[in-house]
Amino acid sequence: MLLLGIDLGTSSIKVSVVDADTRKVVAATSYPSDTEREIQSPRHGWAEQDPELWWSDVQNGIKAVIDGGGFDPLSIAAIGITYQMHGLVLVDKAGKVLRPSIIWCDGRATEVGGQARKKLSDSYLLTNMLNFPGNFTASKLGWVKAHEPEIYHQSYKMMLPGDFIAFKLSGKITASPSMLSEGVFWDFKKEDISEALLEAMELDRDLLPAVQPVFSDHGRLNEATGEALGLKPGIPITYKAGDQPNNALSLGVLEPGEIATTAGTSGVIYAVTDQRYFDPLSRVNTFAHVNHAKDHRRLGILLCINGTGISNRWIKQMTDPGLSYGQMDQKALATAVGADGLLFLPFGNGAERILCNHYLGAHLENIDFNTHDRAHLYRAVHEGIAFSFRYGLDIMKEGGTQARVVKAGKANMFLNQTFIQAFVNVTGLTLELYNTDGSIGAALGAGIGQGYYDKPATAFEALEKLAVIEPDPALVAQYETIYQQWKSLLDNKLEKNNIIHS
Repeated sequence: MLLLGIDLGTSSIKVSVVDADTRKVVAATSYPSDTEREIQSPRHGWAEQDPELWWSDVQNGIKAVIDGGGFDPLSIAAIGITYQMHGLVLVDKAGKVLRPSIIWCDGRATEVGGQARKKLSDSYLLTNMLNFPGNFTASKLGWVKAHEPEIYHQSYKMMLPGDFIAFKLSGKITASPSMLSEGVFWDFKKEDISEALLEAMELDRDLLPAVQPVFSDHGRLNEATGEALGLKPGIPITYKAGDQPNNALSLGVLEPGEIATTAGTSGVIYAVTDQRYFDPLSRVNTFAHVNHAKDHRRLGILLCINGTGISNRWIKQMTDPGLSYGQMDQKALATAVGADGLLFLPFGNGAERILCNHYLGAHLENIDFNTHDRAHLYRAVHEGIAFSFRYGLDIMKEGGTQARVVKAGKANMFLNQTFIQAFVNVTGLTLELYNTDGSIGAALGAGIGQGYYDKPATAFEALEKLAVIEPDPALVAQYETIYQQWKSLLDNKLEKNNIIHS
């Protein structure tokens, strides 16, 4: 039996076909393969993408993986979907997309979220919702109602990006507690959609999809789409989850105390807990994990840094677009730890949660025209990203998160030796790298939802550990000194911009 996993990322989609018995990948592809999907920014601080372009990429990715051969597509028995979190998709009754998706790093809705916070007590938001509305999906929907009322009133359903892909495959629109919690629609005390939040934002509950578990039947591949893609009509979509809970799933991170990390366009540390944890300043967030249920509380404490891989991409485009990421890494490694005093703050991709939902902008500090070259820029960017992980991890530790070992798929920034070196030595964490990614996790999630595995952990019994990287005592003190310089720079910028951060 084969399982199909779809990972809708910000820069591309990835499709994997996995053998359910061996858990091995039999075919995989990314689309587009030679470029990265653009983010449209019609105004400063805005970030949008066309959902129909996502759908086109998904179709092309599925066709490409089938055309590559090596398996029988008629043996695919279930489909799983993971996706970039928090994006808002609006469709009318005919299923037509009404506007570009307002994606995760768009900062326009912070004021709407702030207004809702004033109407609702912090006590309710933190103890029931475990988060402030901030810039999440509910606030984005509130922004559309306030600023584009004609679009709001034409809307039949709001969806997250993964819901939209499932809808295009099957015609069915669903959501789950995990998905609704990432949009900050979910009341964890009632284990239901928050009527108080909807009332405060004056949002219509009918716009929200029907709620069902993450691992369940979210629709079946319709005949026309199946025939167009070369797949058997009727295949069930048995799993949908945001990219970060899905990344944790793909690493077998399911139980309290287990921690996953990822460093794609954004960077995340994700710690599983059985407690209704909240950060009083909402600098880190708590969402329902994929295996959360009313009688089996499993929540994910999520630290997010928006400007991770996108910083690396930006510096590449600004200096030498023809250079590979591997070549950038080698140049960075050839320079001294600390980039000869060059410091980088990677906060140029929208409002940052760890900065209390404020936009600071990215900063390069201490540039010396006689000393610094491109290699120093690359190292400073890689180290600055790692330092932002340390900054956020310290916030998580304030809330009691105990971190010693963290798991990651060997992908994206975790292919970068400069970043890995800085990450393990400045955080003090032991890093375990595994042969997995989001599309593989989505495929195995489909197997769980389809009932092929007796429990989620069974799906990951064959997970292959590729490497264990531990802090180097000779480098820990050196990185700590540089980190404190970096943190002092950040604190000064926050103070000058009147941003509360502690």
